[in-house]
Amino acid sequence: MTAELRVQLGAHPVAYPLVRGLARLGPAVRVPRVGVVVSDAALARAVLTDTAAFAKTGPGSPAALWTPVVGPAVLLNMEGEAHARLRRTLAELFTPAAVTALCARVAGQRCAALRDRLVGGEPVDLVPVARDVAGAVIAGLVGLDARDAAGPAFDAAAAVTGMVRLTRPSLTPRQVARGRAALARITAPAAGAYRAGDPATVPGRMRELGLTEHEALGAVAAFVLTGTETVASFVPRLVALLSDHGLLAPVAADRARVDAVVAEALRVTVPSPVMLRRAVAPTRIGGVRVRAGDRVVIATVSAARARGGFDPDRPHPPELRRLWFGAGPHFCLGMPLAMTQVRLVLDAVLDAHLARPLRVTRRRVARRVLVPAYRELVVSGA
Repeated sequence: MTAELRVQLGAHPVAYPLVRGLARLGPAVRVPRVGVVVSDAALARAVLTDTAAFAKTGPGSPAALWTPVVGPAVLLNMEGEAHARLRRTLAELFTPAAVTALCARVAGQRCAALRDRLVGGEPVDLVPVARDVAGAVIAGLVGLDARDAAGPAFDAAAAVTGMVRLTRPSLTPRQVARGRAALARITAPAAGAYRAGDPATVPGRMRELGLTEHEALGAVAAFVLTGTETVASFVPRLVALLSDHGLLAPVAADRARVDAVVAEALRVTVPSPVMLRRAVAPTRIGGVRVRAGDRVVIATVSAARARGGFDPDRPHPPELRRLWFGAGPHFCLGMPLAMTQVRLVLDAVLDAHLARPLRVTRRRVARRVLVPAYRELVVSGA
């Protein structure tokens, strides 16, 4: 069993084998109490891009989970022109120049410190480092002081996502209350960013759009949910893959390989193992008849892992490319931000490796979490 498979099974010891097993039954399969499970990359992309037949709103959709916690106007639970308008308004925050400046400002010193610690021979657990960087960047994005909000941002996201289960179409009132309380540590201070109207922050941009403070704080909660745990999970897994496959030295020496290596690591780790949609009209997915109201479970993990093991020299086919970030109008707006964070941390590790060759000296898998992750991944120099 590979180390990455142990990470996946640690998070989902029952659901992961079940979902992967369904892929062997066909590209689309109806499963009682779950929905229509799609395991094929081409079919998954077709569902994600067909917004007339499949929606993110309604019973069984992502909105059923997130709207009670974060409110109704936060991109991840919107459709149509309202979604497109808000996306256009926020897009300037995610241009290459904007994300590079943000990450340099709030994460640059953190990554320089990581490099120096590794070069100095100190064993470093990459898990808290990645969490700190991801939390700091999201805090900066939503108008908070990254020095104080990095930890709370990650903790709030983990508290909410930890309640999500594949067989649970919505959260209970008690869980909703817990989720709101967890996010309040982040959303309440963000009210200042809304009132200040700083267009370099999510609340400030939403105020310009005419949304209420309540709606803006809901968007803050949504960005905390989607922008911390996934990046924090991926960075240690990426470094582990490079170490396990003997690629730290070759990639450190040839940075032109970084983009291909990161893309392949995303395919293998699948940061969004499952995506949800709701059928809004009768249709078909592959050979399966779909009724209006059916829940559609896109098994991104099966679509991605069908290509086999980690191999950065093997190109991705068009239907699979960046599928873990979605497709169509809901393609992840924060993808450039996530990739910039990943590159900053990875560059620090690779720079250190050139000075003092690194290896993974200790690892522990996180158990029963929504996003598969390491609980601990320690690297140190020889």
